[in-house]
Amino acid sequence: MFIRLLFLLLLVLNLGVAGWIFALPRERPHADEAGDGGVPRLELLSERDRDVEAASAELATAPDTAADIGNDTCKSIGPFATQADQRAAITAVTPLVNRIRPRETRATQARGWWVYLPAFPTRERALTAARALSAKGMRDYYVVTAGDQQNTISLGLFRDQLNAERRRAEITALGLKPQMTARTEEMPQYWIDYATRDELPIAWRPRIDGAPELREEPIDCF
Repeated sequence: MFIRLLFLLLLVLNLGVAGWIFALPRERPHADEAGDGGVPRLELLSERDRDVEAASAELATAPDTAADIGNDTCKSIGPFATQADQRAAITAVTPLVNRIRPRETRATQARGWWVYLPAFPTRERALTAARALSAKGMRDYYVVTAGDQQNTISLGLFRDQLNAERRRAEITALGLKPQMTARTEEMPQYWIDYATRDELPIAWRPRIDGAPELREEPIDCF
């Protein structure tokens, strides 16, 4: 009797599970999978328009040909003091031109003037000359002890040329022969090069801070 009841219970449970599975909603096939394999899929007009727009955008951004570059007018604006100024100018000028690029050059700039007594043959002779300067009341000097200027007596570094000349005259009056030379340093300069299809100048000055200090030069097209 117990086995019969157990069998009936299992049968009822199996029937219930089968009915639940049968009642579940079936997944509908995707639109791309529907229909015969040999029939082409319908394409909406809006989808076709998007494809045309994408193709047009690719053509619009296509690189310039050699003939296009030959018809361009190319110039350079600068020099900018910093790369930040250069980047800001590129952002401002880009809407006005066909192509634009940053460029860096190096320029030698004066950093002041150096007054000195040329290098002596030995350190002892340099020290003797230094003691003579001290005996005559000179205090602002320095004996170079190493490097390319060893045994030179430095008499001062000056930003202003007039001050350097005054110092040289002061030492000359003591019967010595000081020399004066410009101190230079190689500094980076930043430019932006641009190309346009029109020979007329572009109005870049109102768009760039510090424009009065900048200049524009013609360059070979790139």
